[in-house]
Amino acid sequence: MTRRDGRKNNMMREVLIQPNFVKFPHGSVLISYGDTKVICTVMIEEKIPPFLLEKNPAQGWMTAEYSILPGAGHVRNPRPGYGNNQLKGRVHEVQRMIGRALRAAVDLKKIGPRTLMIDCDVLQADGGTRTAAITGTMVAVELAIQKMLKDGKIAENPIKTNVAAVSVGILSNEIILDLDYLEDSSAETDTNIVMTREGGLIEVQGTAEHGAFSKSQLDQMLEIGQDAIRNLFALQDRALGKNR
Repeated sequence: MTRRDGRKNNMMREVLIQPNFVKFPHGSVLISYGDTKVICTVMIEEKIPPFLLEKNPAQGWMTAEYSILPGAGHVRNPRPGYGNNQLKGRVHEVQRMIGRALRAAVDLKKIGPRTLMIDCDVLQADGGTRTAAITGTMVAVELAIQKMLKDGKIAENPIKTNVAAVSVGILSNEIILDLDYLEDSSAETDTNIVMTREGGLIEVQGTAEHGAFSKSQLDQMLEIGQDAIRNLFALQDRALGKNR
């Protein structure tokens, strides 16, 4: 199959990670998966949610909010809270996914009784917004952790691993990597994969839109996704100035 942008089936779009994109957050990134662009920021709040105050007042927390800006897509996306427009179920799902992914990367006991507030704002949506948000947020979290270490707020690095994410789908019965909007809207299957640097799976969201997919196809999607995520870790390291 020839993809409209000329990519091979196992190729991602160009990925760009620009650290420290916003001045005031403790960590920030602008990440692009092709024409999808997401600002990921992390701000530290010196408090924890009530449920932790009761259960484990010494432990920290991480949580995420996600939004698509009005001009990000082909038609205007109304802001939640204006008129009768309420926060959509999909938004809740995506921000919970981002929070789960990043909590798997950080030892929350080591950040103390504070919250790392993650915000992911989609500037331009051309498919893969949630996977781009996870990959970019990992860099923003590392930048925030570096600042906490520098400021003496924490004694040791709480990061246990890196996480990154990518979408893989089936279109015209062929497995393709990193679906853009048009591919996603017509795919038979769309799967979002979140993995650790060591190859552990944090989340696999696979949905058949038109008929079922086989275990063999799932295995192929996981393999293609893992190869791509290895490259994403290298891009994260480069954005942070790491040499591995």
